[in-house]
This record gives sequence, structure tokens and C-alpha cells, in this order.
Amino acid sequence: MQRRCFIPSVMSYSVLKQVVTMASISGGIPNPIVRTSWLWSRKLLPSRSSIRVSINSFVDPAKAKGREEGEPFPRQSQEKQPGKEHGKVALVTGGDSGIGRAVCYCFAKEGATVAFTYVKGYEEKDAEDTLEIINKSKMSDSSNPIAIPVDLGYEKNCKNVVDEVIGTYGRIDVLVNNAAEQHATNSLEDITDERLERVFRTNIFSHFFLTRHAVKHMKEGSSIINSTSVLAYTGSPKWLDYSSTKGAIVSFTRGLALMLVDKGIRVNGVAPGPVWTPLQPASRDEQDTPTFGSQVPMGRAGQPFEIAPSYVFLASEDSSYVTGQVLHPNVV
Repeated sequence: MQRRCFIPSVMSYSVLKQVVTMASISGGIPNPIVRTSWLWSRKLLPSRSSIRVSINSFVDPAKAKGREEGEPFPRQSQEKQPGKEHGKVALVTGGDSGIGRAVCYCFAKEGATVAFTYVKGYEEKDAEDTLEIINKSKMSDSSNPIAIPVDLGYEKNCKNVVDEVIGTYGRIDVLVNNAAEQHATNSLEDITDERLERVFRTNIFSHFFLTRHAVKHMKEGSSIINSTSVLAYTGSPKWLDYSSTKGAIVSFTRGLALMLVDKGIRVNGVAPGPVWTPLQPASRDEQDTPTFGSQVPMGRAGQPFEIAPSYVFLASEDSSYVTGQVLHPNVV
């Protein structure tokens, strides 16, 4: 039976707990509701002009009809039915492999049109494979995916990425800041000035640059999802500069969420534990790879498909009351 990265829009506590803990997810929940997809936009509330959410008031006083004793909220009505469903456009950085590829796959299965970035000169084959995967998985009414080669460490390049996505699809509804690099560290002397700048440019500067340009095109109901790491919370001497950028991403996520909440744009993060991706053998000694992840209680590293549903949840309307938060699909 074919399985999709899907969870019905009305979630039980047990299902939500499964998504958050990621203890036993194997690709999604079977028997999906046809055409009811996480990444199809559903306008569940009227526009902010008619209902203004704030600390002190849940409804525009002009629309309120008063409340009777025992009623927690003012009586109110909605002038229009929820709007039509339209496929969302998602931009995923580092989408050619690992967690990024799994996210692209799940987004495509849920009806999104997907654009992703990769490193030119190093990841062409991975990018081609991911394009093939998305094309085989996407819904018939989604647009064809695009792969954009780029060095995300510089603002001009990030602007060019956003311009290409807007020029191709006309919108961005979901931005996933996922691209990263890491290098093993034995002492502070290993972290040269050039390496420190490189890691920060890729891992956190790109978040600022892409968000700065993408948010100009994002409307109410859009979502930004940043990939951080469990190492942001535990720390790591071996991955000192890498874990430092991941800590910065947590702070960036929380601050940006507060900055954009009035625009109706939600900002959240995902902090995976050890996950088997191409980043691991590329940055570890050969003798370390067979035991990678064995130190955690489950005794193994996670797989990208076990992490991707967290991104699907945060991109969907089912997380409409979640912003400034970080999901932890890890067992550390």
C-alpha cells in the first residue's frame, strides 16, 4: 500500500504526540482524506481586518454581539465561508539530500510546488535525483519543481534565489532554511578565521539573507521553518562552531517569530538529534561512521524520513497556533 506523508487535518492528541516525539513514524498515516492536504492553504479565520487577535481582545468590538453569562467569548459571525484551497509554494534550502530531500518529497506528496537549492559543482547528481523524486511524487496540479545552484552565504545570491522562485511561481508560502555545513574540531586552533566565517555564513547568515528577501513576498498564513539541532541545547566540543550556529538559529527563530506575528507569518524550528545524512560521512572520520548515533537511548541514528513530518506539521494549518517554537525529533 502506498503511504503518504499525511496526517488528517483534525488531529487527536495521540497523533500530535506521535508527530512531536517522532518515536515510531514510518512515513505517515495511511488512508488519507483525498484532497485534504496539509500543504493546501485553508483560510480558517476571517482576515485580520475583521477579527484582530491580540492579548486583550479576540474579536473586533464592532463585530461582537455581546456575551451571555457562562459564555467565554463574545458572540460573533463570519461574513464569508473559508476560501478555496490552493497549492502552496515551498522553498527548501539544501534540498538535494538528507533531511532537505525528505522534506521536499513530503511537501510534494502533500500538494506543494517545490523549489530547492543545492551547492553548485558538488551536488549536481543529488539535485537531479531529487528532481526525479519530486516529479514522481507531486500532485498533477502542482507545478514542476526547480533546483537552484547557489552559495547561500552571500546576500546577493540569496536575493537571486528568491527572485528566481518568484519569477517562476509568483509566490512563496513556505520557506525552509535547512542548508548547513559542519567540520570536526579537536581544539580552538582548528577553527580558523576563514572556517569560522564560512560556517556562520552558510548556517546562519543565509537564514537572515533569505528571510529578508522572501518575507517581502510572503502573505498572512505563510510559514518559515529553520533547521537547528539538538546540539544547540546540549553543546558539543567536537562540533563547536557548528553547534554555535545552531544556537544562534534558535534565538533567530524566537525573535523573528515575534517580529512577524502581526503579519500572520509563523516562524518555527526543528532540532533533530543524530540523523544519518550525507553530511555525516563527509565530516567524520571513517572509523566513526559505523557507530554514529549509537550513544542515544534508541541506540541508532534517525533517518531523514523520520524527521520530515515535523516540517510538514509546521508548514500546515494544523500548527496555526504554534510560532516561535522548536520541535525536537530526537532522543538525546
